Amino acid sequence: MAAADADIYTSEEQRTLTLGGHVGFDSLPDQLVSKSVSQGFSFNVLCVGETGIGKSTLMNTLFSTTFEKEEASHYQNVVHLRSRAYDLRESNVALRLTIVDTVGFGDQVNKEESYKPIEDYIDNQFENFLQEELKIKRSLHDYSDTRIHVCLFFITPTGHSLKSLDLLTMKKLDTKVNIIPIIAKADTISRCDLHKFKTKIMSELVNNGIQIYQFPTDDEAVTEINSSMNAHLPFAVVGSSEEVKIENKLVRARQYPWGTVHVENESHCDFVKLREMLVRVNMEDLREQTHTRHYELYRRCRLETLGFRDTGPDGQTFSLQDTYMTKRRELLSELQHREEAMRQTFVSRVKDTEAELKERERELHERFELLKRRHQDEKRSLEERCQELEEEMISFSARKATAGTLQFHTLQSSLTLPVKKDKDKKNFFTLPSECSLTAGRSLN
Repeated sequence: MAAADADIYTSEEQRTLTLGGHVGFDSLPDQLVSKSVSQGFSFNVLCVGETGIGKSTLMNTLFSTTFEKEEASHYQNVVHLRSRAYDLRESNVALRLTIVDTVGFGDQVNKEESYKPIEDYIDNQFENFLQEELKIKRSLHDYSDTRIHVCLFFITPTGHSLKSLDLLTMKKLDTKVNIIPIIAKADTISRCDLHKFKTKIMSELVNNGIQIYQFPTDDEAVTEINSSMNAHLPFAVVGSSEEVKIENKLVRARQYPWGTVHVENESHCDFVKLREMLVRVNMEDLREQTHTRHYELYRRCRLETLGFRDTGPDGQTFSLQDTYMTKRRELLSELQHREEAMRQTFVSRVKDTEAELKERERELHERFELLKRRHQDEKRSLEERCQELEEEMISFSARKATAGTLQFHTLQSSLTLPVKKDKDKKNFFTLPSECSLTAGRSLN
């Protein structure tokens, strides 16, 4: 009943009045244009494609300048994204252009996770913008917006079908960024094969449920041109930084032995169509789609993950403060449970370690006692051996002394016997003395 009364009140308040004179609020569009021009614009382009397919050359051709170029090798272990920002000015309009290149995309043997760094990069830019929005003191007017506005997906001109890596990558990115498929180096494929290749690509995209960016047709000013350009997707383009003089006029072209390909000739390639749709007609729509569609989807999912809801279980709205406090209590409770689980785990590990150390201490003590007993046994054995050796030395010394005594007596008796028999001979008196002296020396 209250809702019905509110609707009646609202309908009664909304009345259309006729002005009696010029007020001046019809200048609001001019005010917006003036303010936007003074602030400048930002446009961020993501170029996805294999190394050497012509991403840098096409960007140079699109913006009629020469950006910094760093040659990338085909030997990258992983895919990484290289971002570079440039300040451009045309007439009185300033544009901050950011070009993000996928270095090493498709160069690995295992290409299963090649899309992951690209997906993470896009999400990180959304997350940075969301964090800036959630600040108490925001500064979005001078915030450097790095969200990707368009993804130029470069397709190798094989003439057959899309690669599995291309299909998987576009499937992962179609809800995060505006994808515009591009057939690179279109001058390497014949006109007939190119038409079949375009049809094949669009058929595979539809069959795999991949949503690419469709140029808007709701604005009457661009309905006709955007409708016709949607039929030309994917664009077959040729890029060139080389200017060739043809009929006294410098044009961007690629020269071959068989002829010259004019980049800006619509009968040669779709480069003019791409530039018209990307830069001159739909750049603001790409920026708007990024904010209202892709970023809003990320923001909604992110806030729902954090526990925020617009309505409660009963369908009634509730305040952000209540949601915050509820989520805070849940997080605190979860942290307490985790802390208790970590404490229990720590105590359990300490007990296990203590028991293990005690077991090792017991083993070491038993080993020490065993070594100690072995040492005592060896010491006792050595002492007994030393005692036996001493007894043998004493016994040997006694036998040696006995043998010396017997030898002395034997020698003495053998020397005194001739003296008794030959007392009359003079020679024998001196001989025994010399012999006895000699025997004494030997004994000594």
